[in-house]
Order: sequence, then C-alpha cells, then structure tokens
Amino acid sequence: MRIVLDAMGSDAMPVPDVEGAIEAARVFTEDTIILVGDEQRVKAELGKHQTTGLKLEVVHASEIITMEDKPGLVGKAKPNSSMHVGLNLVKDGSADAFVTAGNTGAAHAISTLFTLHRIPGVKRPALSAIIRLRGSEVVIVDAGANADAKPDWLAQFALMGSIYAKNALKLTNPRVAVLSNGEEEGKGTEQTRAAAELIAQMPLNFIGNAEPKDMLKGHVDVVVADGFVGNILIKSMEAATSTMAGALRDELMAGVFTKIGALLARPAFDRVRKQIDPFEVGGAPLLGVNGVVIIGHGRSNAKAIKNAIGQARSAVSGRVIESIKMGLQSAPIK
Repeated sequence: MRIVLDAMGSDAMPVPDVEGAIEAARVFTEDTIILVGDEQRVKAELGKHQTTGLKLEVVHASEIITMEDKPGLVGKAKPNSSMHVGLNLVKDGSADAFVTAGNTGAAHAISTLFTLHRIPGVKRPALSAIIRLRGSEVVIVDAGANADAKPDWLAQFALMGSIYAKNALKLTNPRVAVLSNGEEEGKGTEQTRAAAELIAQMPLNFIGNAEPKDMLKGHVDVVVADGFVGNILIKSMEAATSTMAGALRDELMAGVFTKIGALLARPAFDRVRKQIDPFEVGGAPLLGVNGVVIIGHGRSNAKAIKNAIGQARSAVSGRVIESIKMGLQSAPIK
C-alpha cells in the first residue's frame, strides 16, 4: 500500500508530520509513506531520525496552504501546493490514499473540485468525525462541510457513514441515527424528519432519532446531521471535556490530601485520558470523494499523524470507496 502524507499540513509542520510518518513506517512495514512538501525541509527533518530500511519517499511541492488561506481561492491560487500534488498522486493511481492535518476547507475544495472529484451519484461530499467513547468509536457525519443540507444529502451521509463504520472500523451492522432533539418519531426539524423517512427506506440498521446522550452512552454508531449541527456538536464536546478536565485538575491540586489521591488515581486517569484522546483516532474521512482522504486536526502530534495513516490503511483495505459506489447503485435514493 502507498499512502501520501501532506508533510506541510499540521500547525507545527513539518516536524510532527515527518515524525508521524516515520512512526507509521515502523509499524506498517509493508507500506510506503510518501511525504509531499518542501523537499529541503522534509529531508532535513528526516535526517534527524534513524530511517534506515523504512519505506519513505519524498515528493517535492513548492507551495504550502496555510490555515489562513481561503478554501475557495487555493484551488487555483496554489496549484503546486502539497495538497494538490499529493491528491493528484491518488488521482493518477500512484498512491492509494491521502492524509493531511492541514486546512480542512482547502482539502475539501481541492479534493472535490480540482483532483479526485465526487464519486458518481454523490450529491455532496461530507466531512466526518470519529469520536472514541468508552472503547467504541462513533462516526459523526457531516461534521462541517455542508452547513445547509437537504434531506436526500443526509440520507447519503447515512449510507456513507455506515459503510465506513462497517468496512474501515469493523463495526458489525452499525446502528445509524439522525441527531435530533428527541428520540421519538416525529421529533426534530422538517429537514431531519424528511431525512429520517428517506433513511428508513435504505438497507441500513436505522434506529431512528438519537439525542447526544444516546451517542455518549454508546447506543448509536453513526450519527447523521447537517454540517452546522454536527460541527457544533463536536466543538461542544471538545469544550466540555476541556472544561471538566481543567476543573478536576484544579480541585485535585487544591490540597495535600487531594494531591495524594490524584497520585494514587493517576493510572486510572491515564486510561481515561487515552480513551478520549482525539489523537488516538488521528483523523477521519472526507466521504463522497473518489479516493480515500483522511483529514486530521491542525494540532496533530506525531501520534495523531501515525494514527491518521492507520485510518487511511483501514479505509483502503476495507474497500470503502468501492463499497460506497456499490451502495449508491442499490440505494433507493437517487
């Protein structure tokens, strides 16, 4: 397997990107990791590590897309960016997947409009997020690509999310639900009610509406929402987790006895931290484009980059793109 990594993607690029690629090459020894970016900078960073015997390649890209670049402009403004070059390697069959921790909007625009394009029949590609809760993983789709979504788009999001959960995450018969303000049938907006009716006609394990608590309790595997609601859900969870962790840390450090208790409980805290650490997942797929694209957070460290590459491997080996094409052909929603 050949996986392209945008070496100029993360906020601290290319340091964590290169280090993560090296860690991935050490774990996935049969695969080749192709680092795309400023060749001089990438090779200088590689030179700081022991890479003998690792399957690493460097492909030069003269331009860098920053987090400040506007997604609607970078497609034509920076045609030699690491994103363009890397995605074109997937498009022409030189690589199997593309991974980036760069500008999400730019990755979406370049994938959809300039390189891979949409899978035939896909109405709108959707950005997903994978949340790890109590040892299980939940796919949220859409997580921000389509702030306004039509019911038939949401039905396709459900199909693509279910296929990813089954084929890449190896979830048996994933439970699919529409995010709503109540579990009862008929709850929600006109959009979500119409979407639920369409999804119910599809060959999916559709369980109806779900509230956030159902997701947090592990009662659903694929949560369907438009990009506006899905993005707010994710950001609210991140903010709540950060706030609770900070409050707990302050209270534990408030006195001698609580500090002793914290020290004794540290192994348990470490296990919990690992369960909710987003870098353990690494990244999530841009579903609906005609190739495997995994997008991670700009703050990604080396562990996150390695795990994002792992997500790409799972999507390729699980034949996610081929399965989405087949699913769209047999789906009643056209």
